Amino acid sequence: MSLFVDNLTHLDASLWCPRRGLIGISWAVDAELDGELGEDGMLFDFGEVKPWIKSRLDDGADHTLLVPTRAPGVTIQECREGLRLTTRAPYPLELRAPRQAFTLLPWAEVRREALAEHLAGELMRRPPPRVSAIRLTLRDEAIDGAAYTYSHGLRQHAGNCQRIAHGHRSRLHIWHNGHRAPDLEARWAARLADSYLVDGDDLVSDPDDDPRHLTCAYRAPQGEFRLRLPAERCRVLPSQTTVERIALWLAETIAAAEGGRVRVQAFEGIGKGAFAEAGTP
Repeated sequence: MSLFVDNLTHLDASLWCPRRGLIGISWAVDAELDGELGEDGMLFDFGEVKPWIKSRLDDGADHTLLVPTRAPGVTIQECREGLRLTTRAPYPLELRAPRQAFTLLPWAEVRREALAEHLAGELMRRPPPRVSAIRLTLRDEAIDGAAYTYSHGLRQHAGNCQRIAHGHRSRLHIWHNGHRAPDLEARWAARLADSYLVDGDDLVSDPDDDPRHLTCAYRAPQGEFRLRLPAERCRVLPSQTTVERIALWLAETIAAAEGGRVRVQAFEGIGKGAFAEAGTP
């Protein structure tokens, strides 16, 4: 007997890609469970399936940086903050953060299918009664139009969003003077693609930096975080990089460049986000 739950939860994280570097991901999670029926005629109560799987993903890979430790140029070392990640290609990056900010995977590259199998295996270490097998599917949201990936960290967030390198794959909707503007959406999605969004207040001076690199650092409830990466990969905002502030920053920036009234619907991953407006009619 098998039980299935489609769109059970979402996995929002960042990963290190040997070709693209630091990228944000948002994957919908579908689940299948095999097992025997109990006396109540059920394998596993639907009301318990979702919180059981979601809580374990939330405590694991969600809102972490997925690191393929066998990728070319990737090095992991212990450090005062917890772990230190350095990379060489496609660009140099250094990240120092508590251990729980990383998901280390002994692979040359992070692939959805392999990660789904890995996560299912983690769940099966302590399965619920009567459950003999678990299968997960990770899938991209189907997006017809502009979308971009980004990574960030929220210093003042009490939860796992404080981790300095987690991210999302997000839709982007823009209206200019009351009309949907696909050209603006495509242009800004391309500008933001695979970017790191940083709060200007989190930038610090680093003696090893040159103008081609930026370093951001902060202390949060989970520990100390420090990230150094090429400036060309960064977009510096005048505020924290919450989705509300991202939407407002986009609306104000686009209105200043294009004139008129601009309305932005910015998404934070799948199915959630914020609206903001700026400019004059």
